[in-house]
Amino acid sequence: MALMEIVTWPNPLLDAPGEYVTEFDDELKKLVNDMFETMYAAPGVGLAAVQVGVSKRLFVMDCSVGKDPEQRIVDDNPEVVAVEGAQNGEEGCLSFLASLRPVERSLRAVVRAQDVNGDEFEVDGMELTARCMLHETDHCDGIVFLDKMSPLKRELVKRKIKKLQKTGKWCEEREGRRQ
Repeated sequence: MALMEIVTWPNPLLDAPGEYVTEFDDELKKLVNDMFETMYAAPGVGLAAVQVGVSKRLFVMDCSVGKDPEQRIVDDNPEVVAVEGAQNGEEGCLSFLASLRPVERSLRAVVRAQDVNGDEFEVDGMELTARCMLHETDHCDGIVFLDKMSPLKRELVKRKIKKLQKTGKWCEEREGRRQ
C-alpha cells in the first residue's frame, strides 16, 4: 500500500463527475487499499477517487476511523436511492484543509453501489454515515461541499482559501496534517 497525494481545491478534477467503474480487478483493489491508507493518514472518514486524482465514481469510508473493520465500506458507482430528515453539522473535506463549516445534509441516506468485485449492495446510514456517503457521492458527481453552502458562506470560505494560497499557508497546512 502507498500514500497518495490528495488533490486540493480549486483543482478542476474536483468539479468534474467521475467515470463509471467498469473493471473490477486487482488494479481496482490496489487503488482501494491505497485510498484507505491515504484516508487514515490524512486523517479522514471518507475519500473519493477524484480526491486522489483518479476520475472514477468510487469512494472509501470508515466512520470508525480504523477502529472497527466492519465500518470499512467501498462504494463503486454510488447512487443515492433515498434520503429523509435533515441534520446540520460541521463538515470538512480533505481537499479543503482549512474549512470546517456547517452544512445541511439528510439525516438518513440509502446508497446503492458495487463492491470491489462488482457485486451490488445498499447501505442504509444515519447521521455521520449518511453525511459521509452523501459527501463522497457528491464528489463522484463533481460537487464539492462548498456547493452545499449559502452563497455568502461559500464566498467567505473561498476568500479564506485564496488568502492561504497567496501566503503559501495552504500547502503548509497540508504538510502539517501529514506529520
